[in-house]
Amino acid sequence: MSLPSQKYKQLLTQEIITFDAGQQVALHSLDQLLAELVPESESSNKYQSSVSQSQGVYLWGAVGRGKTLLMNLFFQSLPAGVGTRLHFHHFMSNLHKDLNRMTGVADPLKKIAKEMARHQKVICFDEFFVSDIADAMLLGGLIEALFKEGVFLVATSNISIDDLFQNQLQKERFKPTIALLNHHLQSFELNGAVDYRYRLPIDQAIYFINREALYEEVILSLFESSDSGEREVQLNGRAVKTQSVSEHSVWFDFASLCESPRSSEDYMALAEGFVHIIVSDIPELSSEPFEHIKARGVEDGAVGSGETGKRRVCLGVNDDAVRRFISLVDECYDQRVSMYFHSEVPLEELYCNGSLGFEFRRTLSRIMEMQTSSYLSMI
Repeated sequence: MSLPSQKYKQLLTQEIITFDAGQQVALHSLDQLLAELVPESESSNKYQSSVSQSQGVYLWGAVGRGKTLLMNLFFQSLPAGVGTRLHFHHFMSNLHKDLNRMTGVADPLKKIAKEMARHQKVICFDEFFVSDIADAMLLGGLIEALFKEGVFLVATSNISIDDLFQNQLQKERFKPTIALLNHHLQSFELNGAVDYRYRLPIDQAIYFINREALYEEVILSLFESSDSGEREVQLNGRAVKTQSVSEHSVWFDFASLCESPRSSEDYMALAEGFVHIIVSDIPELSSEPFEHIKARGVEDGAVGSGETGKRRVCLGVNDDAVRRFISLVDECYDQRVSMYFHSEVPLEELYCNGSLGFEFRRTLSRIMEMQTSSYLSMI
């Protein structure tokens, strides 16, 4: 069985990645964690005297610094059946489904944690981010129960543990969970100066400013044997209009896919159902943020305020659609879907102003990586 560090060295030898000194301490900790989880592995003797007493590792930092890479190397080092790896949206979606299944059960979070512990010893999830107070409270209760059951966690995030949920209303209620995470997890900031996705060679066209180029280079090849014209696909029981669809490929305009209410589960279903996804007619998404009142729960990422049924938010006029676009790219990236985009503005000018600038940096970085031939084979 190979250690994460050994897999890392193999990638260096193959010139798939570049050595980063800032990743090495976290990589060493993941080696130690493997020794604790799999004591019979080759790593046991090496780390026997220095095994961490934590219950996991939290990797955070700016986009493109190798957080997901290191987590995936660790997950691939685990024996089959020891762990599971999920995007954080999937993790929360599964939690809600489990809660619905246990309606009427006393202490459902404890029961769910016991079931999880029976099936996996470690849970790896990518893009830890909490934006909803209801999800925050559920997550806190489940994580506490998982730690008590002896489950280990490995997570990645763009945000430190201390800053999780800190820009949200009712943030005080999440502080016990922050303390719990700080107590049980080793936290490592990957703070290298380079976004490695931007250093990858751009060798395939996926982002088009010229609609005719999109049609000639992508549409004709993906839909040459299918019926053209508008059709619909079903996403979780709701019809969504497409520009064209075949067995493995689907083409939407931005308005159909992102400007009407959609959940992350819709984008999960989309990424699971198609190999190629095209999004055309993306407008310039920048807008001046302004504060207004919105009914709680109407849009994605709703956050409760102290007022019943209301929440005060600061968003640009396009930001609800931007949030959905971010979720769409995240899901497709996680499932290694081939994406193609069309907009009348260059990628770097797509979203220059708005309240979601921090989150959108990850989207830009991922679209940059999607422009490389190595994207579909990347870890």
